[in-house]
Amino acid sequence: MFSYFNTTCRGNKDCFKKNGKALFMVGEIGGNDYNYAFWQGKTIEEVKTMVPEVVETIKQATKRVIGYGATRLVVPGNFPIGCFPVYLTKYQTNDSTAYDELHCLKELNNFSIYHNYLLQQAIAELKEEHPDETVVYGDYYNAFLWLLSKADLLGFDPISLQKACCGIGGDYNYGLSSWCGDPKVPVCENPNERLSWDGVHLTQRAYELMATWLVRDIYPKLQCEYIVSYSSAV
Repeated sequence: MFSYFNTTCRGNKDCFKKNGKALFMVGEIGGNDYNYAFWQGKTIEEVKTMVPEVVETIKQATKRVIGYGATRLVVPGNFPIGCFPVYLTKYQTNDSTAYDELHCLKELNNFSIYHNYLLQQAIAELKEEHPDETVVYGDYYNAFLWLLSKADLLGFDPISLQKACCGIGGDYNYGLSSWCGDPKVPVCENPNERLSWDGVHLTQRAYELMATWLVRDIYPKLQCEYIVSYSSAV
């Protein structure tokens, strides 16, 4: 994004003015940092030590976007990762107390809550530092929980809510060694009836409905002419 602005704007005031009319989505950032740490066998407590640095990086990235003329920004938080097939498979346990009422792993969701708490603190600091800009928290966590809790009413298959569409093996249709994209890994017949595409990412239908929830939550706080997205590949 910064290379693009440096190439197209080059100090052009009209370019910065145009950016001021846009809505910038700064994220979601940090997901892969945590994913890689968990895959390396680090404990939740060990990964939690990374969170302040990840959040500070998000804050600095947001400042850079503001530096290119952005005045309306949404900074999304993390998903409830304990609800996703990839984590449900990796940390599967016979201990029923490890799961909440939606069959999500409580400790992993608490990790996401911790990240989101620090991120919202950072956003509050950004608002103080940039009072003329509108910086809003994007609540991916509760948007997804809404989707999961209402999934049967929204047309999703109630017996496959935490099963990957593109995947194979185990209770969650996700194999830790056979991933979506492998010729041997099948794809479900109707992705629109599934929340999870590949165990890590959602299906297009799930993202569409999440976006609807987010727009209703965020839009009253923002007015913009178009959207620019700056995120990591999560």
